[in-house]
Amino acid sequence: MKRRILKNMDWGILICAIALLIIGLVALMSATQNSESEELVKQMQWFAMCIPIVIIVICIDYELIARVSPIFYGIFILLLIGVLFTKPINGARSWYDLEFFLFQPAEFAKIFVIVFLAYAISKVQERKKDEINKPWKLALLLLIPIVPIALIIKQPDYGTACAFIVATILILYAAGIRKRYIISAIVIVAIMVPIAYFYLLPSHAKQRIDVYLNPNIDPRGAGYNIIQSKLAIGAGELFGMGVLKGNQTQLGFLYPKTTDFIFSVIGEEMGFLVTSAIVLIYVTLIVKAIYIAKTAKDELGSYIAIGIAGIFLFHMTENIGMTIGLLPITGVPLPFISYGGSAMITNFILIALLLNISGRRQKAIFIE
Repeated sequence: MKRRILKNMDWGILICAIALLIIGLVALMSATQNSESEELVKQMQWFAMCIPIVIIVICIDYELIARVSPIFYGIFILLLIGVLFTKPINGARSWYDLEFFLFQPAEFAKIFVIVFLAYAISKVQERKKDEINKPWKLALLLLIPIVPIALIIKQPDYGTACAFIVATILILYAAGIRKRYIISAIVIVAIMVPIAYFYLLPSHAKQRIDVYLNPNIDPRGAGYNIIQSKLAIGAGELFGMGVLKGNQTQLGFLYPKTTDFIFSVIGEEMGFLVTSAIVLIYVTLIVKAIYIAKTAKDELGSYIAIGIAGIFLFHMTENIGMTIGLLPITGVPLPFISYGGSAMITNFILIALLLNISGRRQKAIFIE
């Protein structure tokens, strides 16, 4: 049975992730060459830790993972509450400082919010497919993502909160939510956006939107990072200035160049061809995740896969979009490329779940 599962897995998913990781390690090496930073070594250590974790997640049937997901969901809700009482790092209370590791519960919460929401919806639909469209049941289901989203906004971490929202929307769409709810949500968002901007958003969030619309209003302050990012990417042209040779990267004008703006490092030193290849790899990864969702053996697998596709879609679009000035800066990392232990482990667990679901697509594999 295990051989058949391995045979059915879409290994292209893992190949995409490894290809992005390799590009990220090269960029990280270049970005840290003139410093005493250990980020490159730590990033490779995080990847080494991911290998046994991926194997374990693949071996456990995702239905079992879904059944225990409410427990882990509750644990991470408590962790998200507790992190609000920690010491701020870069203005946000998002991490537990474990000395050897900055543990970010919001990253790991993505896994269990997606799995628990998918599990809850599949249970609601066991009797009747249209049960999800009953207002009170839909409201209860929406509480699953709303609670962690509210806690993450409180940190504040608007980028990660948006990733949860995108994943939730795609899961609900795949579950067959009625058009009237979609239209109502669009109307509510259209009304709330200007209200939030003028009355709800804190000053630093409003400043990011203003700088997104016109970076030159504060070129040495809030607009500095995006201006330097666009200069770096533009300087790379077609083939790049060469690894270890980027002006903005090596002279320290890009910040933070190992996390939020690592795509700018790649654009400057490796050029348009490599950045285009990165986009194509992400698109391939997302398309494969959607295909796994379409071919999953049950609704549970389908909803988990489409939620994971939403996470990767948002992170790719937002990070690349903000580095080239098309979207506001939110501090969202680029999956498998940006430095970060919590993000690295989380992303590979999501990849393992996709492999898990794809390997169990054919029901015949359970027949001995």
